[in-house]
Amino acid sequence: MEFMKKYKHAWVIPVYGILYLLAFQYVEHRKVRPYIIHMKIDDAIPFCEYFVIPYFLWFAYIAVTVFYFTFINKNKKEYWQLVCSLGIGMTLFIVVSLLFPNGQDLRPSLSNTQNSIFIEMVRYLYRLDTPTNIFPSIHVFNSVSCCLAVFHHKPFRKHKVFLGGTAVLTALIVLSTIFLKQHTLIDMAAAFALNAVCYQLLYKTRSVKEKQPARARA
Repeated sequence: MEFMKKYKHAWVIPVYGILYLLAFQYVEHRKVRPYIIHMKIDDAIPFCEYFVIPYFLWFAYIAVTVFYFTFINKNKKEYWQLVCSLGIGMTLFIVVSLLFPNGQDLRPSLSNTQNSIFIEMVRYLYRLDTPTNIFPSIHVFNSVSCCLAVFHHKPFRKHKVFLGGTAVLTALIVLSTIFLKQHTLIDMAAAFALNAVCYQLLYKTRSVKEKQPARARA
């Protein structure tokens, strides 16, 4: 009971998580013809199976970050900033998928590729995740949202190595989405644009009173 009272703010995570997964399963399996997102520049980006490592590290990265801001960090404002940012991005992703079914046709054929642990991991990824509902990239959006939360957290600012490692991991995850042919550059750009909007709304906004110049006293 004491645990529930202390961390009552955390209820939103499992509730939203269940609703999100149900909605995601629906948009993934409904029978609609997706609009193919494809630019010529996407074809110029080579496939690189080694990026499957940071791609899968995304799951641990997001989980650990959310866990820290939920149960370890005592600043509830920062918790809500992160959770609301993730919620806004993931909700808009579902809305876009519902209104604008989309997909990509960039995945290479791996049938004639020399087997390796990395290729097998990519094959598993391709079986696990369909090439549909890719806009904007949630892999990119969530990674950048967590990175912004970490860099905005004051206790972390003195740990330069940790911040550098977080930035590198985030960059590798972002790059993995295009080098594994999971997303197009448009998906990546849309995710960054959405991150910028969420950052302005949740981290940079000030009250109307603060924005207004002080009035001269009568």
